[in-house]
Amino acid sequence: MDEMKETYIQEANELLENLESSLLSLESNPNDGSNIEQVFRVMHTLKGNSSMFGLTKIAEFVHDLETIYDKIRQNEMQLSKPILDTTLLALDHLNKIIIDSELEEEDNQLNHTNLIAQIHTFIGKSGSVEKKEDSSVETEQDVEGPITYHVMFAPDASIFLDGTNPLILVSELTGLGKNIVIPHFKAQSIEEFNPLDCITFWDVFIETDKSIDDIKDVFVFVEDSSTIVINELKYTNLVSNKEFGEYVSSYMFKEKSIDVNEINELADKVGESSVKESSKAVEVTPVKAQTEAKVTTKKEAKEKVLSSIRVSSDKLDELMNLVSELVTTQASLTLFSQKNESPELEVISENIEKLSRRLRDIAFGMTLVPINNMFSRFQRLVRDVSNSLGKEVQFVTEGGETELDKSIIETLTDPLMHIIRNSLDHGLELPETREEQNKPRKGTVKLKAFYSGISVYIQIIDDGKGIDAEIIRNKAIAKGFVSPEQELSDKEIFDFIFYPGFSTAEVVTDISGRGVGMDVVKRNITDLKGSIVVESAVGVGTTLTIKLPLSLSIIDGLLVEIAKVNYIIPLSVVNKCYEVSNSEMKGNFNKLLVLDDKQIPFINIRREFGYKQQPDEEKSQIIVVSDADRKVGISVDHIVGEYQAVVKPIGKYYKNQDFISGATILGDGSIALVMDSHKIIDLYTEHSKLETK
Repeated sequence: MDEMKETYIQEANELLENLESSLLSLESNPNDGSNIEQVFRVMHTLKGNSSMFGLTKIAEFVHDLETIYDKIRQNEMQLSKPILDTTLLALDHLNKIIIDSELEEEDNQLNHTNLIAQIHTFIGKSGSVEKKEDSSVETEQDVEGPITYHVMFAPDASIFLDGTNPLILVSELTGLGKNIVIPHFKAQSIEEFNPLDCITFWDVFIETDKSIDDIKDVFVFVEDSSTIVINELKYTNLVSNKEFGEYVSSYMFKEKSIDVNEINELADKVGESSVKESSKAVEVTPVKAQTEAKVTTKKEAKEKVLSSIRVSSDKLDELMNLVSELVTTQASLTLFSQKNESPELEVISENIEKLSRRLRDIAFGMTLVPINNMFSRFQRLVRDVSNSLGKEVQFVTEGGETELDKSIIETLTDPLMHIIRNSLDHGLELPETREEQNKPRKGTVKLKAFYSGISVYIQIIDDGKGIDAEIIRNKAIAKGFVSPEQELSDKEIFDFIFYPGFSTAEVVTDISGRGVGMDVVKRNITDLKGSIVVESAVGVGTTLTIKLPLSLSIIDGLLVEIAKVNYIIPLSVVNKCYEVSNSEMKGNFNKLLVLDDKQIPFINIRREFGYKQQPDEEKSQIIVVSDADRKVGISVDHIVGEYQAVVKPIGKYYKNQDFISGATILGDGSIALVMDSHKIIDLYTEHSKLETK
């Protein structure tokens, strides 16, 4: 039971994350019906899961919350800021009570009672569930009494395999009103019969005052693994009509569903008498159009069904280690086959390489998650903090598709939250102040992620007031961190921000400025073998750049040679390769080459790496790499070819050479260093600025 409860908690956490993301999107686009449907659907799923595990207090709480969004999606209620605020508070509460499901903690009990009272004020509920008026059916005049629906429910043959019992769904459907249930069986021979297949489907006729959406909700968990058709019929009291009941019952156990056209023809014959036999007078209700909830073929349903299992992270780590060893062994096999010139061996080597690449990609897909999963958590943080500070903030994210190991993302969440709080509290100005400085009232905080080499860079950028390096320096002198005579670069001055107890905040707030936190931020990032750098300009803004190594470091690279030393440039940054004469590069003072009719700046790597001798050949290769929005050429002596590299961490001799991000063992046992093109370009830019001074 503990394992099942743990599974429930994990799934509930995922649902609550999805719910928060959908609510924040809904706040930005309140008229987006798809977001409203998504919010309702997640709530419905969470309610169903909670009921299945017997967590009635959670299920009832979510049911009341769900009622609000049911009314909104049926246009019975308008979405408002108070509703969203209450929903987000309820979301925070649910994050706590999925663990404390019996409300044993006093704070949870009190919060539970207060939130229920707030929710009830929105839905007009007092002591009992308010009966919802059906507004989903267009009628020519108001109708008193139930509507008759025909529901055809055909589960997929494999529906039993995911633990679904269709009879429970039929029972739930019939609980909505008076009904006639007609079962059918798909014909199968003895040879075809499989006891694990579902071969039953149903026609259900139901008289109910519920809406068509209530009927759809019965099938919310199986709509992708079933064929479901819902039709409104022309008359209201057909189920009670004897002639109608006898007709549809004649289809019992047949191999096909009842044709809705035949049903409507019969309804035309018996409809008037059905109304007369009713216990109270009911007007005939013609339907303007039939509504199909969903029509899908069995094949389409199977294609949409996704199954998943939970796997221990230790097993995934071991899988990645084995894949790494396989890639290294495959490289040796490729080299061996090239030396021996055996056609049969070459074919085997190529097949092994294809298989290892596919296995690597699958393993990566299992262990890496998009960083966007983390970004979405910060939208709520920005919303709440900016509201409490009275600031208008635009939160922008870029590079959400960048992937990181799940464990790194979990460790990185708290440091990023602290940095964003600081940006909102100390970085961005109040709207009035920004207007006085000819800035937009709404400040911007950007969260950006991108790959470079075998590293991932995450930047937090704001367009606020910036950090005054002189104030930081004076504070550091006052605290005795540095002597007044010592000359420091801006980078060295900004590093004081990460000293324990260092803060320039004049007012201590609940958000930041207590002199704690930034040292912890740096320590957490350092524990991940990463680094953090601050860049800032007064009146312009601040950028914090976090560099993290990829924990899963098998990359597709371009193997190159410079002065008879092997290097790997990650293929992810390579744009195009060119051949250029060395004389053209040597006499080029502007450091620009015309390639494909475009001027491209280039870096002479031999010169930057300190090689004095010139290459023996007349021509070198220029590899154009992408670096954010710019393209830069890097010169190398030779391009050996593509190479699948297992990247290992570098030793102490290279710890200060941050333009080298790792090393790999080639098939012949030699070493190749992995370049970080982003860092090489940054270092070259810094050197160029110094040379021009």
